[in-house]
Amino acid sequence: MSTSLSENRSLIQDDQEFRDQLRDLPPSAKLVAKVLEADAPLSQGDLAEESLLPDRTVRYALNRLEDVGLVASRYSFEDARKQVYYLDG
Repeated sequence: MSTSLSENRSLIQDDQEFRDQLRDLPPSAKLVAKVLEADAPLSQGDLAEESLLPDRTVRYALNRLEDVGLVASRYSFEDARKQVYYLDG
């Protein structure tokens, strides 16, 4: 299945906007965003495990990503006590 030229332009533009929003964020937020890009939704603990960052650093990164509207959260379907995070940009 091929994509049209306008769809390709839209995807490129969306990717550029995503990169622009990430540009001024700390490296930890960039890493967390890349992990979520590859494997979302993830809990804070899962993000810490996947990124090899401390829990506190992951929480800071998630807060920064939420502040700029790149990440959203919801309760896990598997465990309603946990929140999971995903890209929302």
